[in-house]
Amino acid sequence: MDWFVAEHGWLGRLLFQRSLAAIYLVAFVVAANQYRALLGERGLTPVRRYLQTVGFRRSPSLFHLHHSDRTFLAVAWTGAAISLATVVGLTDAVPLPAAMAVWALLWLLYLSIVNVGQTWYSFGWESLLLEAGFLAVLLGNDSTDPPLLALLLLRWLLFRVEFGAGLIKMRGDRSWRDLTALYYHHETQPMPGPLSWHFHHLPKPLHRVEVVANHVTQLVVPIGLFAPQPVAGSAAAIMIVTQLWLVASGNFAWLNWLTIVLGLSVLPDDWLAPVLPAHHPAAGTPAAYAVVVCVLTAVVLVLSYWPVANLLSRNQRMNTSFNRWHLVNSYGAFGNVTKIRYEVVVEGTRGELLGPGTHWEEYEFKGKPGDPARRPRQFAPYHLRLDWLMWFAALSPAYAERWFGTLAQRLLAGDRHVTRLLRHDPFGDDPPRYVRALLYRYRFTTRRERAETGDWWVREPVGEFLPPARLRGSASGSARGSAGGGQG
Repeated sequence: MDWFVAEHGWLGRLLFQRSLAAIYLVAFVVAANQYRALLGERGLTPVRRYLQTVGFRRSPSLFHLHHSDRTFLAVAWTGAAISLATVVGLTDAVPLPAAMAVWALLWLLYLSIVNVGQTWYSFGWESLLLEAGFLAVLLGNDSTDPPLLALLLLRWLLFRVEFGAGLIKMRGDRSWRDLTALYYHHETQPMPGPLSWHFHHLPKPLHRVEVVANHVTQLVVPIGLFAPQPVAGSAAAIMIVTQLWLVASGNFAWLNWLTIVLGLSVLPDDWLAPVLPAHHPAAGTPAAYAVVVCVLTAVVLVLSYWPVANLLSRNQRMNTSFNRWHLVNSYGAFGNVTKIRYEVVVEGTRGELLGPGTHWEEYEFKGKPGDPARRPRQFAPYHLRLDWLMWFAALSPAYAERWFGTLAQRLLAGDRHVTRLLRHDPFGDDPPRYVRALLYRYRFTTRRERAETGDWWVREPVGEFLPPARLRGSASGSARGSAGGGQG
């Protein structure tokens, strides 16, 4: 079965599997840490309420069988433990069927979380992790030769990630076509990183060069993935370097890191051998295993019809799953570039009565901009889900209709699970009487402003996002809003 074996795939498979397991580990830890606040029994959008309205056929998940806070956390921490075991290589020490079962279990556990995660799990990198995780089932372990078909499916996935992102940019915002997109992007991206201010202040001609390089990397280079080595490896290396540039310039959860991991699977063994331990060919490929790989490859090819049709469509959609199992999806990002940055700033007060002299104190989030003097931090690949949704809320209140009023309610109640998602709760064990949210326009300071003030941001008030709200039934005075349920 020489046609079935990838001649240069041993080390690429090893690096891909261990790195993918590390990303799984991060994803499961994120789920465990943020579950109670976002999806728990008293979360902002409880899973139990969601399961009452959505059936298994629409959203397959183990939680349709049984759900509780303890069950969800058990699933998340089990996934984290299995991921850690895979990172250290225990999956390679078990027989092939057991290794495939481990990867299938990781996929099933995370699918169960994503399919009940609602708006908090609506990002493209969730589907990307699930699709890559499903393909990992086909890769085998050290007891088998690396299957060429499975490695080609990884290249097909990487091609769709990059090429889809390139097409959506060219079809979307005009700033990508006139090469001005990066005049704005570093400042207005969802969660800037510690170097984003410096990237934003690069000379404009260099920004234009960056955009051209992006177009080449996403629209031309991916074709090389299907060429013989070393061309395919060179194409992947260019993508890896580009993704590292994106890692340095912002926080995009594990999107960039997972794209890098896909690129690592393409690198030829002789490039990786100097930095990785040597691997020796196994005895061969079990016939049953080869049949499974061939059958599932055929399934992926059939399911590829929908993302290919989407790529060819003038109405291309970003980050879309065409089936409930999140297999063979469409990808893309920043088809529209935000030109002005808005931020929702949440404040509270212990004052009994409201007036011009009321003293309001600001809640600080971990990742999203708040205090103009605070430098943006690096969190990726860790995903701060609430911070990301706050960026969307600033774009339009419609994004926050289902959960923002409940967020205010939980802050008024001093909910520890919610406040743990924040960087700073100014009220501690004595929650505020009122909470409000204001909308500000943010921009990076100029070099001169930064030298004079030490600040990273300049902000200007725009208006009110949520009027002062108190817990329903409170007798602490009058207010225009109530945080008893939905948006105030």
